[in-house]
Amino acid sequence: MQTTLTSQIEFNGVGLHSGVETCLRILPALPGRGIVFRRSDVDGATADIPARWDLVKQSPLCTKLVNEHGVSISTVEHVMAALIGCGVHNATVEVNGPEVPILDGSSAAFVRGILSKGIRQLGAPLKALRLIDMIEVQKGEAWARLVPHDTLLIEFKIEFEDAAIGEQKKLLNMSNGSFVRELSNSRTFCRKADVDAMRANGLALGGTLENAVVVDGAQVLSPGGLRHRDEAVRHKMLDALGDLALAGAPILGHYQGYRAGHALTNDLLRALFATPHAFELVECDAEIAARLPGAGVHWGEIPKVA
Repeated sequence: MQTTLTSQIEFNGVGLHSGVETCLRILPALPGRGIVFRRSDVDGATADIPARWDLVKQSPLCTKLVNEHGVSISTVEHVMAALIGCGVHNATVEVNGPEVPILDGSSAAFVRGILSKGIRQLGAPLKALRLIDMIEVQKGEAWARLVPHDTLLIEFKIEFEDAAIGEQKKLLNMSNGSFVRELSNSRTFCRKADVDAMRANGLALGGTLENAVVVDGAQVLSPGGLRHRDEAVRHKMLDALGDLALAGAPILGHYQGYRAGHALTNDLLRALFATPHAFELVECDAEIAARLPGAGVHWGEIPKVA
């Protein structure tokens, strides 16, 4: 069955890249609406921006959606991961500015808000997107692929020269609250040299050591250090889940990424929808629904360090 929230949730914070203070509210929605962002600072029908793969304006730093009227919303990936990871299929995400607030750099606050309010079923059938054939995209050394599987698996490998990150790889089954337990509190990360370069170019204006893991060689500069030894690859998996949620339906397939980012995952969805024989839409019976991200998730699965 399709789901939504029982009541609205509100969050306040700054955008990581813009540094602009914004208020975000997640509102319940009717079945069939899907996830729709709404710019409350924009008048009229132009304010709505559906969370869809074909509305992505690719950026290496975040996922940005732009509707047909040119109205945009940036850094949607963390709230999208929280919604799909908690099993929410319909919601209006209202923001009074150009960027979703970064909060602590993870999805933890969004997850806590969603689970504190609760989720209700809407009595409408839910369809999932099931992979039939492999789809793969590549850019330089980086690649991403989707292969058939009966549930959503996310597998990722990263390699950084900084010893604080180094080489990390992980595979997780996203069923049974795995996102909430294993990924939701993993923060965005960056190298100090990259932060300095971005700020010199007017980017990452809202970034602090409190909302991102900043590393310099073997040193972790953020207070308190890492939440997980492999927090960096966990965050890449969080981002991948949020970006895959733009498919508009839960995915049954195995996502594999190597040095992939937001743009490459969006390329993967574009390649998928350009290859209709590679997937099918299936109505979720009880067995399929039990394998979807967020099925049966509860408050006790929120990580202690969130």
